[in-house]
Amino acid sequence: MKVLRSMRFVLIALLISVAAASMHAQFSFSVNVGFAPPVLPVYEQPICPQPNLIWTPGYWAYSNNQGDYYWVPGAWVAAPFMGALWTPPYWGWNSGQYGFHRGYWGRQVGYYGGVNYGYGYGGNGFAGGEWRGNSFAYNTAVVHVNETVVHVTYVNETIVRAGIVENPNHAAYNGGPGGIQHSASSSEVAFERQPHTAPTPLQTQHEAVAKADKTAFAKANGGHPVNAAVARPLAVHNAPSPSAMKTQAPAAPGLLSSKGV
Repeated sequence: MKVLRSMRFVLIALLISVAAASMHAQFSFSVNVGFAPPVLPVYEQPICPQPNLIWTPGYWAYSNNQGDYYWVPGAWVAAPFMGALWTPPYWGWNSGQYGFHRGYWGRQVGYYGGVNYGYGYGGNGFAGGEWRGNSFAYNTAVVHVNETVVHVTYVNETIVRAGIVENPNHAAYNGGPGGIQHSASSSEVAFERQPHTAPTPLQTQHEAVAKADKTAFAKANGGHPVNAAVARPLAVHNAPSPSAMKTQAPAAPGLLSSKGV
């Protein structure tokens, strides 16, 4: 009986691990491309207009139909639950192919390839803010908020600098020739194996709108998207941020600069 009971426990543990791996795979690898994504554009973050919104940085996605990368603009998004943090998507190189790992929501920020997206996503963890009960506190050392409306803020430049992964060429992918050489920490690996929440319907719709925009494709914009970020949160009608037009400007503090602050 003891042997049967032990075998039952082993089988249950195996099933749980397989289910967890399947759940993780659902939110990670999804596309293979034979050539690298363009570099990350430098742009100004729109001001956060209201409390408890989370910044989701822009990223390059890929269309099989068009055979080209297209830019999904950065945007402020309502978190799907209190305490939720966003782990951005990233591209990773493996044996000559570039694979896309989708972003997800969770209680912690996981591994996103060491890609320095700016505004708290310096490549290692997240320095743009933290949940304090039911309120999200913004680190104004690195993010832009309307402080006449958003009252829960703080300044911590040390955590911003500590999270910066050097990326002077603004590479948009991890590994391979010209890519970011940054591996996941043991804590990031452990967190990646935990259950996560998929992008919200508004985020999915936002990506679909970008895909339908012919000017978002690299072949049309030369890898320099005009609409690099949207001015309004995804819950309302979006328009390009006026400052998002400045994609050729030098790196601003906390943006894609390797200096961070």
